[in-house]
Amino acid sequence: MEPFPHIYAATAAAARTGGVTVGATGLPQLLSAPAAQFGGPGTLWSPEALLAAAVADCFILTFRAVSAAALFGWVRLECRAEGTLSRNDRQVRFTAFNVHATLTLAPGADRAKARRLLRRTERSCLILNSLNSNNALEMRVLHESTTENSTAQGAV
Repeated sequence: MEPFPHIYAATAAAARTGGVTVGATGLPQLLSAPAAQFGGPGTLWSPEALLAAAVADCFILTFRAVSAAALFGWVRLECRAEGTLSRNDRQVRFTAFNVHATLTLAPGADRAKARRLLRRTERSCLILNSLNSNNALEMRVLHESTTENSTAQGAV
């Protein structure tokens, strides 16, 4: 890892109507538009969807790092992040993010350790840590060969 601070830059450009082209050096461009709730087409990425995707993506990448440091093996992690956009003190802003994580383990893997590592991930995810919102994690830890599961809930 490079020393801090890290600088990330992105660009956006648009004409008076139509989509917004979003990009960053060395990355493919995305076309975005307002979310359907704001009158957009609902068929392109919106800033709101991109932020929720950043939360889910960051959670998974952070779990990879946390579990590697703990020498903990796992099979698959699925993550869904739901952001709540509300009007608060005359401002429209995200007031909460709920992260739903489903972790699949190999048969016999330690579920209690998996839950501890998921909790550590929620405390370490830099995107969640950067948001001024109430955040919560719902986790499911499954073994690959069974449908039996363990669910725990708590605040981020």
